[in-house]
Amino acid sequence: MDPIPLPRFEELVGAALDEVPEVLWEQFENVVVLVEDEDEDEPDLLGVYDGIPLTEREDYGGVLPDVIRIFRLPICRFVEDEEQLVEEVYVTVVHEFAHHLGIDDARLHDLGWA
Repeated sequence: MDPIPLPRFEELVGAALDEVPEVLWEQFENVVVLVEDEDEDEPDLLGVYDGIPLTEREDYGGVLPDVIRIFRLPICRFVEDEEQLVEEVYVTVVHEFAHHLGIDDARLHDLGWA
């Protein structure tokens, strides 16, 4: 699908974040979500989590926030229509949020999120 405008994509990411269950949202600690066009090194990457997962934090304090990046252009290239786009944005947000919680790709695959 052709890329949608950045403001519309940001709305989809915001809507996906709104769908995260409250019990999980309460664990969202010291992390920001950014929308970017694509990763310079891996242009097919849909999203990435960069930080210290909650399960690995010890003596944690005074550090910059973890970052979840959601990449607009590869997600748009990955889907065929806006319905699939909405679903893929949600799946990508949940996938990266899970990394923040300390869930690795193997477990996400087992759960159907990878």
